Amino acid sequence: MPESGAGLHLQDQLEILIQDFRTSTEPPMPVFVVHAQDGADDDAVAGLVRQLYAGQEAHRTRCAVAQDTHDGATEVRRAAAMVRALSDPKRWGKEKAVYRRYAFPRLRLVHAIDDAVAALGDTWPAPATGSPDAGQDQRQRLLNQLAQQRWRPRNTARWRSGLPLFDMAHILPASLVTVLAALLARSEWYMAVGAGLVFLLLLTVLNYVLPGRAPIFLWLRRESRWFMTTTFLRAADQEDPTEVSLLRPVRSWKAIAARAYDVAEALAAGGDFHLQLCVLALREDLRDNHRRWSWDLRGFKRPRPPMLFLPHADARNGGVELIRAISDVRSRRSELDPLLVVAAVRAQDVSRLERSVIPATPEPDAVPPRFSDRLRTWYREWGRNLRAEQSPSRERSVLPWVMKIPLPHDQLAPVEERNRHLRASTRPTLARLVWALHTLVLVIALLTAGTVMRSDTLHDRYCSSSVLTANRDTRRERTADGGTECIGIATGGVRFSDWLPAPEPGDDVKALAADDEAPWTVDELEDRIARQNTDVLARHSGKYVTVVYAGPLSADPADGSSLVKGAEELAGVYLAQAVINKNSSVKLRVLLANGGVDLGHQEEMAEAIAAYAAEDPTVVGVVGTGRDLKSSRATTRTLMEAGLPIVSGTNSATYLPREFANWFSLAATDQWQTEQLGLIAAQLRTPKRRQYALVLARDTARTDDLYTDEQARYGQRMLRRHGFTALEQRRYTLSGGKPELRSHAQEICRGDRVPSVIYFAGRVEDIDPLMTQLGTEPGCADRPLAILTGDDLSKARFSAGGQSVAPEVTLYHAALAELKEATATTTFYLDAATYLPGLQGRRLSHDSPALDSGQTALAHDATRALFWAATRDDRPQSRASTWVNLRNVKIKGMATGTIDFTGAPLYGDRTGHSIVLKEVSRDKDGTSTPRVLCSRTAGDTRPLTRKECAIR
Repeated sequence: MPESGAGLHLQDQLEILIQDFRTSTEPPMPVFVVHAQDGADDDAVAGLVRQLYAGQEAHRTRCAVAQDTHDGATEVRRAAAMVRALSDPKRWGKEKAVYRRYAFPRLRLVHAIDDAVAALGDTWPAPATGSPDAGQDQRQRLLNQLAQQRWRPRNTARWRSGLPLFDMAHILPASLVTVLAALLARSEWYMAVGAGLVFLLLLTVLNYVLPGRAPIFLWLRRESRWFMTTTFLRAADQEDPTEVSLLRPVRSWKAIAARAYDVAEALAAGGDFHLQLCVLALREDLRDNHRRWSWDLRGFKRPRPPMLFLPHADARNGGVELIRAISDVRSRRSELDPLLVVAAVRAQDVSRLERSVIPATPEPDAVPPRFSDRLRTWYREWGRNLRAEQSPSRERSVLPWVMKIPLPHDQLAPVEERNRHLRASTRPTLARLVWALHTLVLVIALLTAGTVMRSDTLHDRYCSSSVLTANRDTRRERTADGGTECIGIATGGVRFSDWLPAPEPGDDVKALAADDEAPWTVDELEDRIARQNTDVLARHSGKYVTVVYAGPLSADPADGSSLVKGAEELAGVYLAQAVINKNSSVKLRVLLANGGVDLGHQEEMAEAIAAYAAEDPTVVGVVGTGRDLKSSRATTRTLMEAGLPIVSGTNSATYLPREFANWFSLAATDQWQTEQLGLIAAQLRTPKRRQYALVLARDTARTDDLYTDEQARYGQRMLRRHGFTALEQRRYTLSGGKPELRSHAQEICRGDRVPSVIYFAGRVEDIDPLMTQLGTEPGCADRPLAILTGDDLSKARFSAGGQSVAPEVTLYHAALAELKEATATTTFYLDAATYLPGLQGRRLSHDSPALDSGQTALAHDATRALFWAATRDDRPQSRASTWVNLRNVKIKGMATGTIDFTGAPLYGDRTGHSIVLKEVSRDKDGTSTPRVLCSRTAGDTRPLTRKECAIR
């Protein structure tokens, strides 16, 4: 702390100004010039300034002391060299200073131009005639020299870290590219980081490898913007641009080059311009270093203004000229800067600073005030006179920003240390606590953890996700065996085939089972549908409609029948799309929706379809939902509320057309099927004789299956109607995916009421275990037994040896698609041989193994029917119009016959379904042979008769 009375009072005055600066009042900062009233005290005054410097440094003020003498031919050049020395951040405070060091980009730019002028020699910009430099473009010479210096002062460190990659001018743009890549690209995080690093490397190559070039982002730097916008510099030639623009780098570079040449000429001419430009750059850098509303709030973190101490301001070191330049520059500028200067001059040099703000002839006071009171009075008077003294109309014999303080001898004598002295508040500012490095690290850590958690959450919830975003049209769902399936509507490149289990080595990778009938995979069909969609969107915008196929496109490791059904239906939908897009002016776009294994998640699927349809008006309807489940009502209702009609190929639910106006199905209902099977049951009934019959059904208590319940209920009713004595219905359960039928077979066959007819309300995969038990159980193995069942048995492969019946058992089942009778009138098989993968060039017919189940044909016909309704009059129809038009659909030449919805009553059963009744019996060689008893193609409304369906 200062040892003299004047020093203590000056220190208090400095702390008052610091406190005002801290409270954001932005007090004007004078140049305190202290001098002794007696020349013998000059050294004491210089020591007082050093004491003030030591005291402020102890208070952690950013201080610089200029006491060295610099080289220079004139006092102005020495003063400019002093300012140049102040551009070193290490001169301003030690490491313990609050917040990071100062930066002086503007001052360094001025020094870079000055060094370039010095390197070009004294003859620039007018070299002697005949010299090698005389015929060159002098502007280009200057720019080349600046390029060699990288627009930096000479003999300065090129990179603080020694590595070109660690340049914030490159890191910030590269980081921006990385962030944008992470947010906008649907890629992994390492792809985004890789893109940022490649961009950073490219910037480094362009910026440092190519010789003779200016830094790439020179026109974006803050010093360049100041360089072009400050009114202190005289304007460049009017023919050259005078502004910088973010979006016009070439024009901005030309403007900077023109201004640099203009300034260089002025520097080469000498005079006061050099010193004043350096002072202007210094004060602008300090203003920027204390700018409060900056990105890092550095002005709030630096609550004490910077101070410059000049213990000896004289002609030798240029201190007096520096004081004059500071006052002149401040008078020319309207902004306040935070620099506070304390300088000591010798008594003999005071006259060089012109007159003081202290009245020349002060009136005598009765009681002389204390020095501290006089000091405060002088400061207030200086502040009041500041505005007037800066007026251009005033005589220039005054330095308005200089406040001279004469120090009497008695105030320079040492005094006892005071117990108390003023000190501005030292508590950290709120910005220092909240917007600081440790807070940034904490925030980054929290954001990183939150980003990782969100990324993991999105990855666990959605099928396709990036770091912060996800495709919300599809979701991950857990399967019963602990696996994962993708549920929803596939958009944005999502492929359901990516979620199917990879085939084991040697396994058949095809979607279907038999060796000679596995011509396609789900992956192949998805690829072909995607190519069709891409072509539609690219070449037929506004001239297409979108249909959603909703089916089971997940694989069950224990039973592949669900995926087989989805693959067969998907083939039919693709075939319809390919034929339509080849021959129709209005094109068909197909989106795929997956309801999971056996459509176990069809409600979630329907919600995803409805949400997507709300954003895409081209979606006109849904094809599929081919299983009758307990969730079918909710699924149909969700799609109905979205305005979407449903055309199903295989769902035989009886209640859906009665309850929902948007439901259209090609499949004969369960009730109507059992009525047709009643024609066979009637022939199995012996009149006037008690015959037992029972319904054997799969237990559905823990499943979503409703098809089985409907089959069991209508089958029981049919058996009773035809005079059979119905035994108590039996329900078998599954264990490990296999039916437990042994106990049921024992109880059925060993009692005294052995049934002659069993209505089997189960699934096709359960038929072999049932036949095994009936063929070995005494009581059934040696007596004739008839089994009636629904359309699920149409999936069985009896002719290929896949399934068989017991020796004394005859199996009768319904099938939904009569393909044989419709063969002559359809192009379905020719089209399939043209478009379906693996079938090109084959001769196909109704009994070809890949097509004989009817799943592909029904999906094809359903898609064609929905497209017809959506493109009436060869124009794309709205969703509502498609719904209405479906009741006018009548299309001939389909794979199953004529698709006719014209007679379909609202909330009632329609007629004209395709139907086949088959008989399967065992041959002597142990194989089973199916035989068609009777059938109707779609559109044929004639009722089947008992005579027509005779079993003997």
